[in-house]
Amino acid sequence: MNLFQDSILRRTLPVRIFEELCSLWRQLVTMGISEVKLITEALITLESSENKRFSLLISPNFNALLQGMFDPTTLSYEVSITWDNQAIANFTQQLIADFPSLADHFTTFSPSQSSENTAMQALFMARLVNILTPDCWEDSEDIYTNSPVCKPIEDALRQQIAQERLLNQVIGQIRQSLDLSTILETAVRELRSFLQVDRLVIYEFGDKNLLNLDDTNLNKSFGRVTYESRLSESIPSLLNIKPQDDCFTNLPDYHKKYQQGSIVAIEDVEIAYSSSFCLIQFLNTYLIKAKLIAPIVVEGTLWGLLIAHQCFKVRKWLENEKNFLGKIGEHLAIAIYQAQLYAQVQQQKKTFEQRVIERTQELRDTLLASQAANYSKTEFLGNMSHELRTPLTCVIGLSGTLLHWSGENRSFSLEKQRQYLQTIQDSGKHLLDMINEILEFSKLQAGKCVLVIQEFSLPYIAQNVLQQVIKEAQRRLIKLELDIQINPEEDRFLADPERVKQILYHLLNNALKFTPEEGTVILRLWREGNEAIFQVEDTGIGIIKEKIPLLFESFQQLETSRRRTYGGTGLGLALTKQLVELHGGTIEVESVFREGSIFTVRLPNQPQRLLKSSNPSETEQSFNNRNRSIILIESNEEIATLIGELLIAANYQFIWLTEGGSAIQRIDVLEPSIVILDQDLTDAYKISENIKKTAETKSIKTLLLSDQISSKEWTKISQRGIDDYLLKPIQPNLLLKRINALMALDNDINYDII
Repeated sequence: MNLFQDSILRRTLPVRIFEELCSLWRQLVTMGISEVKLITEALITLESSENKRFSLLISPNFNALLQGMFDPTTLSYEVSITWDNQAIANFTQQLIADFPSLADHFTTFSPSQSSENTAMQALFMARLVNILTPDCWEDSEDIYTNSPVCKPIEDALRQQIAQERLLNQVIGQIRQSLDLSTILETAVRELRSFLQVDRLVIYEFGDKNLLNLDDTNLNKSFGRVTYESRLSESIPSLLNIKPQDDCFTNLPDYHKKYQQGSIVAIEDVEIAYSSSFCLIQFLNTYLIKAKLIAPIVVEGTLWGLLIAHQCFKVRKWLENEKNFLGKIGEHLAIAIYQAQLYAQVQQQKKTFEQRVIERTQELRDTLLASQAANYSKTEFLGNMSHELRTPLTCVIGLSGTLLHWSGENRSFSLEKQRQYLQTIQDSGKHLLDMINEILEFSKLQAGKCVLVIQEFSLPYIAQNVLQQVIKEAQRRLIKLELDIQINPEEDRFLADPERVKQILYHLLNNALKFTPEEGTVILRLWREGNEAIFQVEDTGIGIIKEKIPLLFESFQQLETSRRRTYGGTGLGLALTKQLVELHGGTIEVESVFREGSIFTVRLPNQPQRLLKSSNPSETEQSFNNRNRSIILIESNEEIATLIGELLIAANYQFIWLTEGGSAIQRIDVLEPSIVILDQDLTDAYKISENIKKTAETKSIKTLLLSDQISSKEWTKISQRGIDDYLLKPIQPNLLLKRINALMALDNDINYDII
């Protein structure tokens, strides 16, 4: 049984006040009026309950119910008082249902009986007011004890009860619902009815951030009416109306007043705004004679205004009406803040769910890519077995034939022997080319490929590569053309000439392989500013559009059948792409199926290094032998990016590892010249000691990055295998000096970076 169901007046009262109320109910019984009954919780239990108590007064002309629930944490009672017959009837019905033996006590009670203003009712009202509000009603008992009507007191109580009921309704909705629109619509409707005003609106500011700026923005409204309740349709609607900002220029600091929580009551707008013709005209247009305004301040920001309008006459607003509107505004602010938090949580939830979906998709894509790579690798190895067997069969078979006939003291003709030996040599070269291609690709994948930058002639490189493939083109009756569009003064270029030859060879070889007899292959060469452009065009079989993205993938071959028409490892274009990117260039392909393809390579001119050596051949040899790769072990992406860009600009090969645990094995494989450590000393010692203990990696230098190292500390650190250190924050010039100094330990050649 809910003790507070259908209550009219509810209070949290100390024990003393509750006992005074219980005493009032007992006093009414002893007034000597006949047929008066008092029913309490003592009739239900053998001992009076300390937590749930009630006193029910029943008489022919007046009934009153007092209920109280004790809260041991606050040592107070949650109290409800009602003299409404229907509310009391609901209570008695529930009580009889729970305790049927009490039915005889309620034979004289009827919910339809009238409550006349008897002397008992007058005394009850007066004493109740004295108990609940003794300061305001000190003489109420003397005034109303002998009065047949207790209307002023009862009206005041009912007014207060109605306010609390509406307030509780708003609070209840805030607790039960997160739908802000429903809460605001209900509050506007019920509040208009309670205040008996003609129109009640919520004015919401649009850009709340501007309300906290300087005074130049304080006179701008930035909002509109978003919720409204009207007494009748004859009253014009203000929904979505935006008054002109100029109308408020004569209202100084009105935003600041509302921001501070001030409640503004205007009894007559004609008098209050007589200096603003624009505002008076606006108010008259919408029949506003008087208004009461309470701010809605959400977390220190003026969210909006709660405005009550009297449309047909002026009105003197009472103090309790102002206070009540302010309380409603405060609770609506709580509802709005709660809705904003909920919206943020929902947005975060949506974002998180989207991230989970994206991450799941990434994992699926990674799994599919891994499965595809494994499948492609299996296909590749299967195809390679065929590619390797063919030349090996020729080598073994023909050499075995020659050996057999030589053992029989018989010999082939000189021409036949030369033919066999030529086939053996060609097969051996083909086999060597495939093996070199695989080893080169493996080296690039491991990051062990270092560019040897030299100045060379672009036309010379193009002609040299063309000579390597011209015999194959002639054998297959393919027309091979060279189109050089470079001025003689622009033919010098800085790059790795051997790698450029590889790039062109793979592209030309690929074009010849897929071009039928009597077709054409063209190599074009020209300069665009700092770039050299190589273009290979063929009239071959072309590529299906859907398969173009697979061209440069590792272990991907567009023809996967074991009985393939075209031979090769299938790594040529993947190797080409990596060599182009190693130069910082790009490769593009355009193709039309059964018409031909165009491959375009763009290589930037590489940074020049001046080597201080009197002997050019000695300089070139020392440069080729020097390993310029550097590994950085760094968990911070920003620091790693800074160091990486600096080292790449200085023409070092840069490798970034994020974890020290897996770095040791990679260092063994990559064999860099220098390892830069941004780790705590324990991890740095472990990595350094592992590097120094093997002969293959003993020469690798280590550079420690640290926030602070004293000279005494460095003495101990250097004994543990650390070669040098650099204090953070990192200064680019100092970092390069440290790197150059460590590189010079292994090389007697000094060099400057230009």
